[in-house]
Amino acid sequence: MPKIKTNRGAAKRLKRTATGVKCYSSFRRHILTKKSTKRKRHLRAARLVHSSDLKSALRMIPYC
Repeated sequence: MPKIKTNRGAAKRLKRTATGVKCYSSFRRHILTKKSTKRKRHLRAARLVHSSDLKSALRMIPYC
């Protein structure tokens, strides 16, 4: 079997952990003035990829 290529864009954004795949929140780059402080603070935290997207995320980062 040949090796599977890693999706380089996904490798820069996702990290495999013991319990799943860690990712960071979107909506945090610009147009921050209209967002509340609480909303921006919650967007800072990393999250686990949703279970419905986990299979495709693991396929994109097979060796990471």
